[in-house]
Amino acid sequence: MTCKLSTSAPRLILFAGHAGTGKSTLAKRALPLIVEKTGEDFFFLDKDTAFGAFSAHVMQLTTNNPNDRDSPFYLNNLRDWEYSGLLDIARENLLLGVNVILVGPFSKEIQSGKMFSPPALGIPLETSIRLAWIDLEENEAKLRMQKRADPRDDWKLAHWSQYTQRRIDPPENPAIFRFDNLQFNEDLFAQLINHLAQ
Repeated sequence: MTCKLSTSAPRLILFAGHAGTGKSTLAKRALPLIVEKTGEDFFFLDKDTAFGAFSAHVMQLTTNNPNDRDSPFYLNNLRDWEYSGLLDIARENLLLGVNVILVGPFSKEIQSGKMFSPPALGIPLETSIRLAWIDLEENEAKLRMQKRADPRDDWKLAHWSQYTQRRIDPPENPAIFRFDNLQFNEDLFAQLINHLAQ
């Protein structure tokens, strides 16, 4: 099997948003449609897949809670290094001409503007960057987190009012397409695919 590399500018596509919004599910649903639309292959990289087991091990050793992804200790000592590693993997692929789809919250990186800047990311200047921000109403996100029963959500659910202060909107940017995932809409999803495949 051969990989179809990008014949023009490499592509970086992000599926971002807050916990429980359905980022990973939508990204996996979108991937074959994006491949079909562009005629190119993509390296798919989900933060939880890349660093879930590693971070669980570190948090077990340090706080005795392998599911901790919200405490000050995690946020101050591990969170940024996860994202740095994720972006390092993406950068390596993009420099080789391999398109990348990243999945993760990326809230801090998006707010800072870093995710829209090839120089800040250290990726080829001609890289096409597109971002799907997955929206979901706060109470529905909470219900979906309760339903999926992922222990990594325990702190969020137990400290909901404190957690929701981190649920901020992304900045205005033409690279962003906001997708409301309350009720899946095929027409809106098709618009999202067109945006990401530009």
